[in-house]
Amino acid sequence: MSAPKFTTLGCRLNAYETEAMKDLAEAAGMDNAVVVNTCAVTQEAVRKARQEIRRLRRENPDARVIVTGCAAQIDPASFAAMDEVDAVIGNTEKMAPDTWKGLAGDFIGETEKVQVNDIMSVTETAGHLIDGFGSRSRAYVQVQNGCDHRCTFCIIPYGRGNSRSVPAGVVVDQIKRLVDQGYNEVVLTGVDLTSWGADLPGEPRLGDLVMRILRLTDVPRLRISSIDSIEADDNLMLAIASEPRLMPHLHLSLQHGDDLILKRMKRRHLRDDAIRFCEEARRLRPEMTFGADIIAGFPTESEAHFENSLKLVSDCDLTWLHVFPYSARPGTPAARIPQQINGSTIKERAARLRAAGEAQVQAHLAAQAGRDHAVLMEAPDMGRTEQFTEVRFAAPQPVGQIVQARITGFDGQQLTA
Repeated sequence: MSAPKFTTLGCRLNAYETEAMKDLAEAAGMDNAVVVNTCAVTQEAVRKARQEIRRLRRENPDARVIVTGCAAQIDPASFAAMDEVDAVIGNTEKMAPDTWKGLAGDFIGETEKVQVNDIMSVTETAGHLIDGFGSRSRAYVQVQNGCDHRCTFCIIPYGRGNSRSVPAGVVVDQIKRLVDQGYNEVVLTGVDLTSWGADLPGEPRLGDLVMRILRLTDVPRLRISSIDSIEADDNLMLAIASEPRLMPHLHLSLQHGDDLILKRMKRRHLRDDAIRFCEEARRLRPEMTFGADIIAGFPTESEAHFENSLKLVSDCDLTWLHVFPYSARPGTPAARIPQQINGSTIKERAARLRAAGEAQVQAHLAAQAGRDHAVLMEAPDMGRTEQFTEVRFAAPQPVGQIVQARITGFDGQQLTA
C-alpha cells in the first residue's frame, strides 16, 4: 500500500483544503491514488492543471488519478473526458468523508466517475477543521468560503458557490488549539473574507471576528490574508488602530485603478475609495504595508485607463503586487466584451505594472535599514517581519519563534539581519 499523492494548484484556500483531503483519504484507507486540486482563476491555470494531470499519469501509470478543485467544479466534463483521469469530484464533495470512503472502496463499480453537484445549492460551511496547516511557525484557518459578488471577469463564484461563514466560536476554539500547539502566528483565509458573517445570526462583520479572536485567545500574531477594502468595517479599522497583535499588512482586492474599468468589472469601489482606505489605514497604523491584485488588459482598457492603474501603485503606496494579465473566462460577462487589446500589449502592460511593483519593493526594503523588527522564523536562516517582508539571517535562529532583529540592509527581495 502507498499513501495517496496530492498536488495543489492555485490559492492558499486550496492548499488548506488539500490538507483536509489528506486526513479524509487516510481515514478512508485510500491508497495508490494521485489527487490534483485544480485552480480556475485564469485560462493559464486550467492549462497548467491539464499539464499536471498528464505529467502525474506518466509518473504514476498504475495509480488512480482523481481531479478536484475549482476547474473540476466548473467544467467537470472536460476533465472526465481526459484519458488520464479516473474520477472528478466537486469542491463540496471533496470535503465529505463519504466521498473518500466511496473512492477507497469499489472504485470502478460503485463510484461514479463524476461526482460534482450544484455548488450554488450549498448553504453550510464545510467545517472540516485542521490544526497546524502551514509551516511550524504559521498556521492557516479557513473562516469563510464562496462569494456573493459577481465581478464580470471572475469565474470563482461558479467554482466556490455563495458565501458561507464559519461561526466565530468555532474559529476561536481552533485558534486556541493552535496556540496551545505552539503556533505564534495564525492567518485567516477565505475566498471573500470581508463578507464573513453576513450569513450568520446577527450578521457580524470581519472586524467583530478579529476583535473576538484577539480578546479570547493569546495568539501572538494574527494576520488577514486578503480583503475587499470597500467592505472594511468600523471594528476592523479599530483593530488596525489599536491591536498590535494584528499584523500591519493587508492584501487588497483592487483589480484596477480607473473608474470606468472598475464599473465595467462590476467592482464595488472607485479609485478614490481605494486611495482613501490606504491613507486612513496608514494614518491609524503608520507601518502598514499593502499588497494588491491588479488586472492588466481588461477588454476596452485604453492606455489612459491603464495609466490610472499604474499610478494607483504609487498613489496607494502598494508594496507587494499580484499582477494578472486579463484572461477571458467562458461564462463570465466580461468574456462577451470584444477584446480591443492584443496579447502582446496585455503582456507589456502587465510587465510595466510588475516593474512598478518591484520599484516599490526596493524602496520598502531600503527604508528598513537600521530598523528593529520582530521576525517570525520560518527556517533557521529566514523569517518574516510583521509586514510580511522576508529577512535572511547570517546566524541560525530557532524556527517558529519570534526574534528581535536589527536590519542591516537588503539583498534582492530580502532584508538582511
